[in-house]
Amino acid sequence: MSALKRTAITLLAAAAVAGTSLSTAGTASAASYSCKTSSSSYDDPSYNGPDSDNWEFDVKLCAMRSGGYIHTTATVYWDGPYSSGTNNSFTFNKARFHLEIKKSVSGPDPVVKSANYTGLEGALENSSAAGNGSYKTGTLKYKAGSGRYLADGYIQLDWSGDGKDYKAPIQFTASPTV
Repeated sequence: MSALKRTAITLLAAAAVAGTSLSTAGTASAASYSCKTSSSSYDDPSYNGPDSDNWEFDVKLCAMRSGGYIHTTATVYWDGPYSSGTNNSFTFNKARFHLEIKKSVSGPDPVVKSANYTGLEGALENSSAAGNGSYKTGTLKYKAGSGRYLADGYIQLDWSGDGKDYKAPIQFTASPTV
């Protein structure tokens, strides 16, 4: 066999092995979020009329372990009263989603990092004409030690005109542990 043919065969074999290794490494290292969606219904305390005034919330809490870090995020979906409509800045004084990274332990899971996402108020007040919408928080990142972690969080609403601050948190089910 000529030297040129041996070189060509060697290069093709090396390329095939390198291609296999690269595609396997890319697939094996790809991380994905583990998520849990749960629901809650909340009554607007400032309205006592005949129309429906409940806000139906679905929250998707997600956690991922990647590169020695825990990443968490949340997406809030809602079906509000038809009257909530678009550009209604009179519904809430404040609204926020409180996102937490917790370390999973026996007993209550301690919060290791948290953040409040106040953009929820604007998103709620700018719902579709039918009162629907969604809001995605930013991503919380935490340097992970040993053990398992999860995403948890809740909504807090301060209704306009009731003279009170945030109501009790609207709780949701935490993400699976990662």
